[in-house]
This record gives sequence, C-alpha cells and structure tokens, in this order.
Amino acid sequence: MQIISSYGVELRKQNIPIRQTLEIYRSAVSYLIGIYVQVWEKLAEIPDAKRRFNAAEHLVHTTKKNHACFDFDIRFSKMPSYLRRSAIRHALGTVSSYKTRLDLWEKTDRKSGKPKLVYENHAMPVFYRDVMYREGAEGKDEAYLKLYDGHDWKWFCVRLEHTDMEYLRKCWSGKKASAPTLEKRHRKYFLRFSYKEEVTLTKTPVKEQIICSVDLGINTDAVCTIMRADGTVLGRRFIDHPSEKDRMYRTLGRIRRSQREHGSAQTQGRWAYTKRLNTELGKKIAGAIVRYAEENHADVIVFEYLEMQGKISGKKKQKLHLWRKRDI
Repeated sequence: MQIISSYGVELRKQNIPIRQTLEIYRSAVSYLIGIYVQVWEKLAEIPDAKRRFNAAEHLVHTTKKNHACFDFDIRFSKMPSYLRRSAIRHALGTVSSYKTRLDLWEKTDRKSGKPKLVYENHAMPVFYRDVMYREGAEGKDEAYLKLYDGHDWKWFCVRLEHTDMEYLRKCWSGKKASAPTLEKRHRKYFLRFSYKEEVTLTKTPVKEQIICSVDLGINTDAVCTIMRADGTVLGRRFIDHPSEKDRMYRTLGRIRRSQREHGSAQTQGRWAYTKRLNTELGKKIAGAIVRYAEENHADVIVFEYLEMQGKISGKKKQKLHLWRKRDI
C-alpha cells in the first residue's frame, strides 16, 4: 500500500518577492478561467485529458508552429513554462467543476442557489525542481526559488527554518520528495514537501489478529482495549490530557467574559488560538492511540461509528462542537 506524507518547512522572514509571485500567479489563473469558460464547449468535446490540456495551452501560448488566440504571453511575459502549465491545469479544473455543478443544478428543481464561477482564487504555485526550485548546499538551511520581482523572474536564495530542516534530515533523509508547493498559514509562508512510502499491511489471518478497540469520549479522551478476535481482553488503557483541556477551557472562559463586556467582534484571535489548541489536542490523542496499539502489536485499530447529524442542543453543546472525533 502506498502512503503519502507531507511536511511544511517555514520560510524565514526576509526580503524576497513571495507576495508578488503569488499575486501574478493568481492573476494568471483568473485570466485563464475567463478564457476557458468562453471556449468550454469546444474543449469539452475533447475526451482525452492530455489532448484537452494541449488544446487549452495552444489557445494562450505562442510557439514556432502555433499562434495563440489570446494575449496571455503579452500579459504574463517570461512566465516559466512549468508555472504556466500549473496555472492552466488549475483553471481547467475550476471551469470543469463549475460546468458540472451548473449541469446538476439545471437538472434538479433549481431550489438551491445557482452555482457561481469565482474568478478570485486561492491557488498556490508549485515550484518544480530545477526550473523553479533548487536545493541549497548540503547541511545548510536554504533553498533557491525562481520568483517574480515585479519586472522579471529571478533566482532568490531563501532561508528555511532550522528545526524544520533538521526534522527532514532526521526522518526523511535519502527519500525523494515531490516538488514543493507554496503554502500560507497564520501570515507565514511554507514550502510543503510530499513523500511517498510503500507500506506492507499485515497478512495475519483474521481470526488470529489482535485488535485495538477505541472508544472516544468527551470527558475522557479515549479508552483503548486490546483484544483477540474471539473477544478475549488482553489490556486496557484510559487516554486523557487534562492539562491541555484545562488550558483550552480557560481560553473559552476568557472568550465568554470578553463577549459579555465587548461583544463578539474582538474575540477572533482568541477563537483562532482555541482552535489551534483543540487541533493539537486531537493530534496528541491520535498519537497516544497509535503508540498503545504498537506497544501491544495490534494488527488493526477499530473505532465505533458515531452518528452526529442534526442539531446539537443541551449543556454539552460546546463540548460536542469542539469534539475532534473525525480528525482522530
């Protein structure tokens, strides 16, 4: 079985034109969306995805054997070919999704809102190796990116977070990473690398497997039970993180007091902090479950099915909304 893992490496604050590069890439995607929605009927007649992409590229890019119908090359001159193709793929996917949703809406009773084509996008560029991205010297926390400085595309040396690079050297050394994708979180920029792994699943017969049964709770984070296929219980552990939950509940208390005194407009930052605490709590619970299953050589981890549809009411409403059962 193939597993894909990813890790984001933070770009340290420095004077590099990341924002200008992101703006011109998103402008290119928006411009291409406007073009392809006009000619979608012709593009939709091409069933093969590769041929459709080639036809879409010929509409906007001039070569010795092809004259473009639109002035993309003039508007976005010297844009690297791999970045242009990435923008074309994103634009084609956006228009295709819009047309599919529009067809479904027209076939139904049209009671729901009509789908809209959004030109303003949040596309993030991919820095393809050798042409957009180059690794720095061995052992150094740096890389080279091809960025747009407002006039031309140039190579810039980018300093990377030392702790992130140490993690990659320790855990992913010798494994090939895919082309990094630019990512923005909490007003910071990251390069997200993806790694592929081949994992062999257990071949133990079902009746001989050891099961780790997990009962997720609200007050107690999780109860893990190790058992055999015939129901024999081999061990049990209660997983709880009281200090992390106390920290989150104190933050929720501050939010309630602030809302009573000043309204909800000034609590956005505290809600974001609470969300991050809750996300980290879910990661810790999941890690504790996996570690306990590994300690007992469990072949499979089993969760109960939790049906949570419908309106939630009662005194535990907030706890249920913050319950990260799906993430775990």
